[in-house]
Amino acid sequence: MKANISTVLVGSNVVLVPYRPEHVPKYHDWMLDEELRALTASEPLTLEEEYEMQGKWQLDEDKLTFIILSRHPLEGSIELPETPGTVSPEDERLSALPMVGDVNIFLHGTIPTTEESVIDEDEFHAEVEIMIAEPSYRRKGLAIEALQLMLGYATGKLQAFGLSNTTSIPTSPLNIPPNSLITKISETNIPSIKLFEKLGFAITKRVEVFQEIEMKFTKKYS
Repeated sequence: MKANISTVLVGSNVVLVPYRPEHVPKYHDWMLDEELRALTASEPLTLEEEYEMQGKWQLDEDKLTFIILSRHPLEGSIELPETPGTVSPEDERLSALPMVGDVNIFLHGTIPTTEESVIDEDEFHAEVEIMIAEPSYRRKGLAIEALQLMLGYATGKLQAFGLSNTTSIPTSPLNIPPNSLITKISETNIPSIKLFEKLGFAITKRVEVFQEIEMKFTKKYS
């Protein structure tokens, strides 16, 4: 998405960067894994097709994508400032950080101007997905921080996702209403269900034919 083409979100344990051509080979390797494709409902693509997909996603107005980098490589660590705008996607220090997953929001419909106008989910909803593809970086708290940064950025409501109002992340032009956020998860993926429950999502629907549940952000916040 053009909105985040120059945006880097720096957290305590992760850095979120826009999906760029240099990330494609690693992403393609991930998608060769049949289990990951099943979890993400993805089709196998050639490397050339993956590059084409990256270019398309960078321009699409309905797909907000960040690649998740770990701030703490298995060997050593890299210091980065947390002030908005001080780290760009071209920053050479980012190349030393391992690429561990991605986080996405898929927009369905036109973003309403106020939360009160989000009445019918068929008119607008924003579907959230996250993947920690590298097994050695799972169960380390990276997924929840990546989601907090992504959702805080996309909605502009930092406190709704457990972030302080003083958290240093750029302001997004999207302003997605939090009550329009949903996620779809396999009913057997208990860790992901618990992860989204921690962030204020609750199960609102079960789709038996796909063996998945749908969760919606229902947390009350000021």
